[in-house]
Amino acid sequence: MTAFPDVAVVGFEQAPTVPETDGTTNGVEMLVPTFARLLERHGIVKGDVGFWCSGSSDYLAGRAFSFVSAVDAIGAYPPINESHVEADAAWALYEAWLKLRTGEVDTALVYGFGKSSAGLLRRVLALQTDPYVVAPLWPDAVSLAALQARAGLDAGLWTEKDLAEIAARSRAAAADNPAAQISGSFDVADLLAAPYVAEPLRAHDCAPVGDGAAAILLAAGDRARDLVERPAWITGIAHRVETPAIGSRDLTASPSTAAAAAAAGGTDGVEVAELHAPFTPQELVLRRALGLSDGVRVNPSGGALTGNPMFAAGIVRIGEAARRVHDGDAGRVLAHATQGPVLQHNLVCVMEAR
Repeated sequence: MTAFPDVAVVGFEQAPTVPETDGTTNGVEMLVPTFARLLERHGIVKGDVGFWCSGSSDYLAGRAFSFVSAVDAIGAYPPINESHVEADAAWALYEAWLKLRTGEVDTALVYGFGKSSAGLLRRVLALQTDPYVVAPLWPDAVSLAALQARAGLDAGLWTEKDLAEIAARSRAAAADNPAAQISGSFDVADLLAAPYVAEPLRAHDCAPVGDGAAAILLAAGDRARDLVERPAWITGIAHRVETPAIGSRDLTASPSTAAAAAAAGGTDGVEVAELHAPFTPQELVLRRALGLSDGVRVNPSGGALTGNPMFAAGIVRIGEAARRVHDGDAGRVLAHATQGPVLQHNLVCVMEAR
């Protein structure tokens, strides 16, 4: 029986995350230059890509089949093999990884995009909750995250100072990230003096609303080494989901993240972890779920707290983690992506150098 080929992340490009773009909600204006940079860097053309897969949301875009319009960024010729998921593009990467593992193709380009500025994101995300008993209450994402933060405070798992320190560290780390929406040096005491936006959360505890896009190039077997000197080989990838009944969950824990990590091979030896935590308490929840030691560098890119393009922020975590392998900065890394209210659905991807 022929063995399944190993798959690696060989390239990553991201459009800068900005508060608002003038382009359409199908992301074409952000995707065209992103694709161009990614392909040029690796010396290939669109016809060399065996499979394309995207992640986005028609609901966020406000139009049916918006991803079809996004295919305009690829071009009408040559014909392509294409698929799409109505989710963060980290889940599109999962589909592309499976495609490559079958041996049908040896390269895949995965991309995600989101134009959050087209509407009021807090209201849009409220409609991903249970449509019968929760959504009519309009519990927006920030308010739900505030409930999560309060649960941890009441349980003694963290303090407001702990949350502010996460925000300050993330913004400082993002100073070297040209795609970040927010960066710089911030004093923890000054952050704590800011007013609440949804008690106990302040503005620094919440990811900024922004527009953005990102793309990753995958390759299998020997093709990966043809495209990059130091591929980030995917040793494990898995995703798990929890009940949509928010009241039935312990919001201070993330068993789906723990289960996904276990299925992906565990976190032993991980040096860098890029965690998709749009709210400061969620980084602490994820650290505990993954069992990360204090020696693991978390979100050296700044993380989602410094730029959270909807339906691309998860794949950005994979790209940023892979970049550490490409650059020789780490030998084994972990990336996490989430979607749904308060860490409902979680994906973990472990990569390493060989």
